[in-house]
Amino acid sequence: MPVLHNQSQPQDPDEVPRPLYALRISPQATRWERPWHSHRKAQLLFPLAGVITCETDEGLWMAPPQCAVWIPGDVRHSVQGLEHTEGYCLFVEPEQVRGLPEACCTLAVSPLLQELLKRCVAMPELYDLDGPQGRLMAVVLDELAAAPLEQIHLPMPRHPQLRSMAASIIEQPAARRSLGGWGEQIGMSERNLSRLILAETGLSFGQWQRQLHILLGLERLVRGESVEQVALGLGYESASAFIRMFKKALGQPPARFLAERRMLLGGHSPTEDADPAFG
Repeated sequence: MPVLHNQSQPQDPDEVPRPLYALRISPQATRWERPWHSHRKAQLLFPLAGVITCETDEGLWMAPPQCAVWIPGDVRHSVQGLEHTEGYCLFVEPEQVRGLPEACCTLAVSPLLQELLKRCVAMPELYDLDGPQGRLMAVVLDELAAAPLEQIHLPMPRHPQLRSMAASIIEQPAARRSLGGWGEQIGMSERNLSRLILAETGLSFGQWQRQLHILLGLERLVRGESVEQVALGLGYESASAFIRMFKKALGQPPARFLAERRMLLGGHSPTEDADPAFG
């Protein structure tokens, strides 16, 4: 379970009477998961180190370095973090989200927004709405509204059989079973399965698998695996084959993609002690 805290004793973020409420995610020695839940408030999850993944009924979103996951209010979701993941969590009252995304997404975090979040977690829970702290929070909203979207997203089907199939592929991505093979397993013709996947996700089966490999590849690279280890673990014949796929999808090879984001982060890291809580 992750650890969230601010300057005062943590409480239910939905009950804090402020437009924005920021908490710090402190690192854990092992991977953690927050099971399915929802908040009245919208939520931003920004990792300074490690990776945060969010699953909703519609899909999976990932926040590698210099990215954040945005979760609108009242959206049922679960959250996972790699071991040693740390960062910031921001809660936003519903009336403050005008101009912000209406659906779950991954956002690019500017160095300015990162510094603003760092300031926010140091504020008292009941900061002065009419003073400098209140004005700082207004700037945070402006920066959030200007944050560009990152295409680090895997649409998930709602159909029960497809959802089960998707979960199996996520668990064993290197087991390259054909679409026909999956159809046999779930009792559906290859043609009908192909049509249903496209209708449910907006992607062909091959496109969906490639998008999954991007998410899993980023997670493993951030964890410290080499590109070759990642490629073989995802069922590619070579590192170069994985790099070609990644570059075609995101416009950069994986090493450059992550290096640019680590450079933007500038090595900042929260170090204060923590109290248990999570939202």
